[in-house]
Amino acid sequence: MDTPETVGKLTEILRQGGYLADRGLSTALFVALSLQRPILLEGEVGVGKTEVAKVLATVFGRKLIRLQCYEGIDTNQALYEWDYARQMLHIRALSEHQIADTDAVEKLFGPKFLLERPLLEAVRAGDQAVLLIDEVDRADDEFEAFLLELLSDFQISIPEIGTIKAVTPPLVVLTSNRTRELHDALKRRCLYHWIGFPPAEREVEIVLVRAPGVSEALTRKVVAAVNRLRELDLAKPPGVAETIDWVRTLDFLGETDLGVQVAEDTLGAVVKERDDLDVVRDNLEEITSGA
Repeated sequence: MDTPETVGKLTEILRQGGYLADRGLSTALFVALSLQRPILLEGEVGVGKTEVAKVLATVFGRKLIRLQCYEGIDTNQALYEWDYARQMLHIRALSEHQIADTDAVEKLFGPKFLLERPLLEAVRAGDQAVLLIDEVDRADDEFEAFLLELLSDFQISIPEIGTIKAVTPPLVVLTSNRTRELHDALKRRCLYHWIGFPPAEREVEIVLVRAPGVSEALTRKVVAAVNRLRELDLAKPPGVAETIDWVRTLDFLGETDLGVQVAEDTLGAVVKERDDLDVVRDNLEEITSGA
């Protein structure tokens, strides 16, 4: 599918894919697609940052290539590696004469023995891919610095092979939960959008799209309760993903109301921290009042 002609058209396409984007997010994505710019999405956990990339890949018929960042990730795990096991087997299969042949040895470091990791795969795929660099804030400063060249030039240099450059860059979506502040150099190479918790009415609409068939009345009660949870001093306030999980859990159990006992029995769907559970249990009557 080609890039849509207007922000409104993109919003509708995303909705058809099951993602309700507000005007601000749709505009940022529209510019990223049109100008072939990476986009950095920051926000609370569970507000749909990762889902943006997944839906974009689906609705535009592109391959989703995901790089999950974590502390200690290095360039080999993100870029490429040599298949040492196959290289050793190949060497053992060579005769002494062949081993003495420089060309035969050089072939050990050719495309045949190259293992693609997400970044190299995305450069080769170009505009046929959506590259998701997920939770980039979990990676260290050195890896973040390494990303700068890739995001600027969309090319990778492999000493044994040469430079591989994307003819047309992939759509790159970076996500961050702000566990640490990202450097300005990375932000300057990206468009930026903050995804916050949606207003209650929009959250109801999101849940009904993501969990078709659930009761609207029950959904409204759960959304009201989740919004009260977010007002508490919790280590990890529930995101939209937890709202959907809670509604689905209650629907599966055949519940039509959200009373204190039902809420307590199903808190595991929405509260994921031990200390938060104590805080929530102490406020269950207030949380479920009017729900």
